[in-house]
Amino acid sequence: MEDLYEILEVPRNASQEDIKKAYRKLVHQYHPDSHPGDKDIEEKFKKINAAYSVLNDPEKRAKYDQFGTADPKSNPFGGMGGFDFGDLGDIFAQAFGGGFGGFSSRSRSANSPRQGDDIEQIVHITLLEAMKGVTRDIDVMKWETCQHCNGTGAKPGTKPETCPRCNGRGQVRQSQQSIFGQFMSITTCPDCHGTGKIIRDKCDECGGSGNIRKKHTLEVKIPPGVTTNNRIEIPKAGEAGINGGPAGDLYLIIDVEVHPDFERDGADLHTRLILTYPQAVLGTEAKIKTLDGTEELLSVPSGTQHGQILKVKGKGMPHLNSKAVGDLYVHVFIEIPKKLTDKQRELIKSLADEMKAPVSEEDSGLKGWFKGLFS
Repeated sequence: MEDLYEILEVPRNASQEDIKKAYRKLVHQYHPDSHPGDKDIEEKFKKINAAYSVLNDPEKRAKYDQFGTADPKSNPFGGMGGFDFGDLGDIFAQAFGGGFGGFSSRSRSANSPRQGDDIEQIVHITLLEAMKGVTRDIDVMKWETCQHCNGTGAKPGTKPETCPRCNGRGQVRQSQQSIFGQFMSITTCPDCHGTGKIIRDKCDECGGSGNIRKKHTLEVKIPPGVTTNNRIEIPKAGEAGINGGPAGDLYLIIDVEVHPDFERDGADLHTRLILTYPQAVLGTEAKIKTLDGTEELLSVPSGTQHGQILKVKGKGMPHLNSKAVGDLYVHVFIEIPKKLTDKQRELIKSLADEMKAPVSEEDSGLKGWFKGLFS
């Protein structure tokens, strides 16, 4: 059995937040939609989700760390004759007609309503979409009731039968003798696997499960100001509930793509402005293209230095769920030309003489006796 921590690529002392981050990274890397037809990727994806379902639940994780499994019916005490401490409440309930000494029955009928599983899905958007907000059609793969058998799992014209071993309860009780006396254990029925029903002729469409996996398309509004790893919750859009229970929730994990010209820092944006030497020395009015495609006239003061940062107020990203807007920071880069015309060269030499700044006599920068060493 593979170690769940190794599957999620985290140490055993990882925090719950570290586990969530690792899960999101691996889901993004091994999502079957990105590797259509790759069975190994699909299997890896299933293992990742199974591991996360245990390690993300503190109670299940504690059981796994202690016993090596999160199965509440597993028995870490092999010499106790199958006694399950998870059923302690049921033992007292049988003896005293209800809860006793702070213990309550935790057993639950296999046919009782249960909430469906939550679904997490990554949504990729551009930086501009993160700025303005966007409405997207999101395809979600989830289970739904098989229409061919109406969810019974049985071939049309037939019906599931009540399990004869558990009489439809989904659980069997066994009286066992130990050194402490006689104990009653409750386990999942091995014949019907807890469903309380036996299907002799299984539905051809769903294989007897009563559910089939289908693609559902949802229209989702992503608000302005979202950042990478923001989660958008869509209640009741997850997997369908079991036995009439409520549906789970859908969580969309936002991934904002990197922009070639703008870098984001919270609600602020950073970009570059390339100036020539005369523009930096004398000052200029430069047109700056903003993320939304508009142009802003930026006043560059004389004597602007390489690496200096100028600010354009209110041209950054909106804050999530707020009217406040960040700023655009412009980083100045002074461009040094690699090729000059003869006239440009003479002008620059004249400027160097005027500023008493020595320069090389030729492009090589070598002069005098030192130059002769290389001639």
